[in-house]
Amino acid sequence: MLKVRLSSVLFAVLASFSLAATAAETQKSQNTKPAAVQVAQVAVVNLNTADADTLQRELVGIGDTKARAIVAYRDAHGNFASVDELLEVKGIGEATLEKNRDKLSVN
Repeated sequence: MLKVRLSSVLFAVLASFSLAATAAETQKSQNTKPAAVQVAQVAVVNLNTADADTLQRELVGIGDTKARAIVAYRDAHGNFASVDELLEVKGIGEATLEKNRDKLSVN
């Protein structure tokens, strides 16, 4: 009777180790698979050359009216000297500029 119990306990212990080893191998193989990397490409918009449609399409918070105001300001005052000059355009505030700062250039 003792022999049967010891055999049962030994079997249970070995089965547990086997399951743990299999789970560790599965986890290890899942971790070694290359992860899919998604790179978001940010389109850079040149304030001195972009048309109203491009400004509206590429910039956050810029609709048709603000896009046309940017182009009109550029036509009236010449090329933008810096991205910060965009604040001079009616309807463009600090929040809108900050949302788009990484997408803007003047060269």
